[in-house]
Amino acid sequence: MRNVFFATLCISGVLWAAAHAHDEMSESKRRIVNTEMVAHAKAWLGLLDSQQLESACFAFNSDERFNWHFVPRERLGLPLKAMNLQQRQAAYVLLQTGLSHEGYLKATTIMSLESVLHELEKDRSGNDDRRDPEKYWFSVFGTPSGYKPWGWRLEGHHLSVNFSSVDGAVAAATPLFLGASPAEIRSGPRAGQRVLAAEEDLARKLIMSLQDNHAEKSVMLSKAPEEVFTVPDASLELGSPEGVFGKEMTPPQQVLFQQVVEQVVRTLRGELADDVRVAISGDALREVSFAWAGSFERGKGHYYRIHGPSFIIEYDNTQNEANHAHIVWHSLHDNFGLDTLRRHYESEHAPRNKKAKKSGP
Repeated sequence: MRNVFFATLCISGVLWAAAHAHDEMSESKRRIVNTEMVAHAKAWLGLLDSQQLESACFAFNSDERFNWHFVPRERLGLPLKAMNLQQRQAAYVLLQTGLSHEGYLKATTIMSLESVLHELEKDRSGNDDRRDPEKYWFSVFGTPSGYKPWGWRLEGHHLSVNFSSVDGAVAAATPLFLGASPAEIRSGPRAGQRVLAAEEDLARKLIMSLQDNHAEKSVMLSKAPEEVFTVPDASLELGSPEGVFGKEMTPPQQVLFQQVVEQVVRTLRGELADDVRVAISGDALREVSFAWAGSFERGKGHYYRIHGPSFIIEYDNTQNEANHAHIVWHSLHDNFGLDTLRRHYESEHAPRNKKAKKSGP
């Protein structure tokens, strides 16, 4: 019994040490990313005139930092439309500090779809300004810093990319929203292009595989919802996870499940996706679930949800005859870095509170 007890202690110690080492490595990487973001944010801001700076900059504690959306509407911030070529180039370089190469191409292609929509809708709408690939706004919250909290955002139709830094490290890169309309371009010189093709195709491959051993449990609704549930201002509390857990899948299904999640999170540069990668690695995948709604047939309305202890991903493609896709990724605890920020403030003020208690009566 004693040997078993000490063996258990040793294993626990090894696991704790491994987790601690990962946390330290992850934070180190996030500090490097923050350093790059600070440099390129300052470089971009340094090219703006006073009026542009007033449009682009907000206090870190501004409510605007949480005012994210994905519909085609006017926003606060500085749009690409109001920048000269040099300023735009600097803004795009800043965007590249947060996204992978694949993610950057995905984001800029989503922006370019506004031109496709403009052509598709020009005979139906008198508003020629509604669809515009230059109507994407950059915003900076607080002062880019290696020690103070700050953040920045790029947002426009079907794209919301949010980064928050605390204590000199990038603390959060969620919420992250990507959309594509049309999900598949069906005419013109770009016919056949599908920006979010892999996000759809891999998930469909997984749900078809799950029909072999989890046909009933894997489908949460026979009809897909018209939109993702975790839209702006909606609660992230979706109840108990539905569908099939990783622990219930066969090894090949688990590999496919990991690929579905990886396809989404690798929109970000690798250092910023580490936490979710850990959450779908090894035993951690056991507690992550996958659920489908709607048709299995391509071109028919469908939805899926990936629900883990620390994150949630939703995908929906129902609008415009299932040719209009939305995908959103949330941290369940640290969207906008709020939990990290809370712990930062608690740590910062703890010594002062202790001192006050000692000096009291």
